[in-house]
Amino acid sequence: MDCSRSWCPRAGCETVCSVCPAGGCLPQSVHCPTCTSDFCSNCKGPWHPGLSCEENSRRSNQEPGIPFDSDLIKCCPMCNVPIEKDEGCAQMMCKRCKHVFCWYCLASLDDDFLLRHYDKGPCKNKLGHSRASVIWHRTQVIGIFAGFGILLLVASPLLLLAAPCIVCCKCRVCSGGTKLDSEEELPEESAS
Repeated sequence: MDCSRSWCPRAGCETVCSVCPAGGCLPQSVHCPTCTSDFCSNCKGPWHPGLSCEENSRRSNQEPGIPFDSDLIKCCPMCNVPIEKDEGCAQMMCKRCKHVFCWYCLASLDDDFLLRHYDKGPCKNKLGHSRASVIWHRTQVIGIFAGFGILLLVASPLLLLAAPCIVCCKCRVCSGGTKLDSEEELPEESAS
């Protein structure tokens, strides 16, 4: 991740803010020009001068509202934005960075098209869907990949056969006529 830029953590803002490169990757105050909020470049929380990110996190957990250590709110493992789960399955997608992860163990599911993460390990059978719907999802994904493969197998010979015809038609159109047309335009030689 680029230490000289940071997303504004305010909901709905989605502004990329510049971070002073002199501070390196150390926590520093970042000012968002769009919503005019100040936040920490490291933990994305409100700017906390004189406090470490851990101390600020403990302090904000004690504030009223839903506590961060509850089962309803967890932070995205990629961009650290708080996410609230109110219903649905355990496969979560962060609205800010589009990272897909497991709600229970925060493992990345970006490359897990078939949702195999929920077949074994500590999250086994915790997806929140019936076995039949998971099998239907896997069948659809495999069908899409197989369909593209069959389409390529069928289309490649047809393209090889059609390519000379397409090239020939293009050449005739570009040259302005056929070979016979161009021979008729040649001047006739007088017979002597």
